[in-house]
Amino acid sequence: MRIGFDGKRAVCNNTGLGNYSRLLVDVLAKRYPEHEYILYTPQFQPNSRLEPLLKLPNVELRTPDTTIGRAASSIWRIQGLTSQLDRDNIELMHGLSGELPLNIDRQPIPSVVTIHDLIFKRYPKCYNPIDREIYDYKFMKAARNSSRILAISECTKRDIIHYYDIDPDKIDVVYQGCHEQFKRTPQKAEIEAVKAKYGIDRPYIICVGTIEKRKNQIMPVRGMRGLPDELDLVLVGRRTSYARTIDQYIRQYNMGNRVKFINQADFADLPALYAGAFCSSYTSHYEGFGIPVIESLSVGTPVIVASGSCLEEAGGPDTPAVNPYDVEEWIATMKDLIEFPVGRKRIIENGREYVKRFNDLAMAEGTMNVYNRALNSAPLDN
Repeated sequence: MRIGFDGKRAVCNNTGLGNYSRLLVDVLAKRYPEHEYILYTPQFQPNSRLEPLLKLPNVELRTPDTTIGRAASSIWRIQGLTSQLDRDNIELMHGLSGELPLNIDRQPIPSVVTIHDLIFKRYPKCYNPIDREIYDYKFMKAARNSSRILAISECTKRDIIHYYDIDPDKIDVVYQGCHEQFKRTPQKAEIEAVKAKYGIDRPYIICVGTIEKRKNQIMPVRGMRGLPDELDLVLVGRRTSYARTIDQYIRQYNMGNRVKFINQADFADLPALYAGAFCSSYTSHYEGFGIPVIESLSVGTPVIVASGSCLEEAGGPDTPAVNPYDVEEWIATMKDLIEFPVGRKRIIENGREYVKRFNDLAMAEGTMNVYNRALNSAPLDN
């Protein structure tokens, strides 16, 4: 089978949707080497994280094959791509980031769309109005026009049903795995070397994720004032304008020596950064899944998550969850981890066992099952 993918995020994004896109194609290509996997992107740009994927014999990258497509690549992606899929004899199309060509329903090609989250519906104030309308239109069209929908969590599935009135039987939940590098335990020497690289010389709590309002990093920053002075907070992620709110709070309470930002951490250093931390904090107001939760638990670092979205689904029954608006509850939960090491050890052990279900094999097999359902549900080409 020749499977086409919307590969824009795999090429252009180094986190989030890019990681998912590269990981999924990688695990499929290795688990099912008899198929061909073609990534379509409006334009190519060098990406070191993409290079290993393109070395696989059954994976290739393609850009617009017409002069008009190259000149108007954004239009090509949402409409002109379907003609190229036909010319390339693609048998199934997979939109990896909530989008499909707007005219995909007019083609005899079965299609699958992965929807990670509908945050722009849940938290519209986090998006400017134009972007919100564009996302809503594209996601709604993809959900309705696709042969099958792949949701990355039960939480996301519920949102798709609620906001777009989609038949639940059309939606399959396939959990994603995390990168292979998180499936080993970093050794002490590696941890100490990575800590030294980023200037970390005291015990710390870690938060990994873009510094933005929805991810609620102000909560652990505020919570640090209720914890022992010898414990620091390390925020790992790209800064947005929201970071200025955190900067202001840090200045107001003279916390500059206890809160550290790492804006451009090397991806290869993340396992050691997690493993060196006393605990992770991931108190986002809303997520589609929450890969940092799995990454942290996989290397043996417990996580405090926010209740109310999919994070409890990602962390499992033993991962402590707190109200994302209740700083005092966050402080009390963190103190429990400090004061009761036996309980912390149990959370670590049970968490590592729980996240084993989020693995590459299950991701590949679950996705291929979705493809087969899409092929079986597609109308015959007359």
